[in-house]
Amino acid sequence: MPPQPPVVGTPAPRPPRRVLRAVARWTAAAVVFAGLGTGAAYGIGSMERTDVPGLATRDDGRWDFPRLSLPALPAGSPRPFTEGNVGEIHYADPRELLLPAPAGATADKKLAGGWVSTEQYTSEYAEDRRAVLRLALRDQAVRHIAARGWTMPDGTSSRVYLLRFQSVASAQDFKDMEIGAGTSGGVPLVGAPTTEIDEGWSDSAAEAVAGTTVEPFIEPAPYDGTQTRQAYVVAGDILALIVHEKKGGAAAVPFHQTVILQNQLLG
Repeated sequence: MPPQPPVVGTPAPRPPRRVLRAVARWTAAAVVFAGLGTGAAYGIGSMERTDVPGLATRDDGRWDFPRLSLPALPAGSPRPFTEGNVGEIHYADPRELLLPAPAGATADKKLAGGWVSTEQYTSEYAEDRRAVLRLALRDQAVRHIAARGWTMPDGTSSRVYLLRFQSVASAQDFKDMEIGAGTSGGVPLVGAPTTEIDEGWSDSAAEAVAGTTVEPFIEPAPYDGTQTRQAYVVAGDILALIVHEKKGGAAAVPFHQTVILQNQLLG
C-alpha cells in the first residue's frame, strides 16, 4: 500500500474515556522505574521527546534494544500530543514509529517494517472473526498498517502492528467496538483463545505519556504449549497490537519492555 498524505481538516473530537480502559492504564516511563528496576540510567521520564533510549539488557531478562530517536516531521507539523494538534494526529510515517528489533533477533521476512495488508493483520486473530474485522477496518477507513516481527534466540516470537486511522475516534472505535478489549483481550488471537488482564503491570504510577493508554493481557495457564502475551496501545490516530509468544511461557520483562518502548515512540 503506497504512503498517502495526511488528512487535513477539522480533527474529530476525542471520544470519552472508557471505564474498562482505566483497568489497565499505566505509563511507559513510570513502569521503567516501578516494574523494571531503577531506570535512572535511562532517563526516559526526563528526556526530550525527540530522543528515546533503549533499555539495556540485564540479568532480569531485558533485551538490548538500540537507542531510539523519533522521526523527523514534515515542516510545520506538530507531534501528536502537543499544543496545536488537538486531533492527536501522527504526521510521521508509521513505519518510522515501529520499534526496531533488539540485538540478537532474527527478522521476520513477512513483517520487515513496511506496509502490510489487512489480511496479514487479521491473520493474527481467530479464523472465524477475520472477515468481520476486515469489514470493520474498511468501514473505519484504516489508512495504513505497518508491522515488524522478530524471533529471539530463546524462541520468543514478537510482532508489532501499527494501524493508522483517519482520526482518533476511528482508532478508538475499532479497538472498543470491534476488538472489544477490556477485562480480557477481546477478539481472541489465533494462538490464545483465552486471555486475562496482565496483573504484573503497575497500575499505581502517574500517567507520563499523556493521551495514550495501554491494555496488556496474558494467556493464563494451562495453555497449549505456547503462551501468548498481547497488548493494545491507543495513541491518537494509531492503534498498536503487540504480541509475544513462547513455548513454555512468554516472559513478562521483555514483553513489558517492548510495550514500554513502543508506547514511548507513539507518544
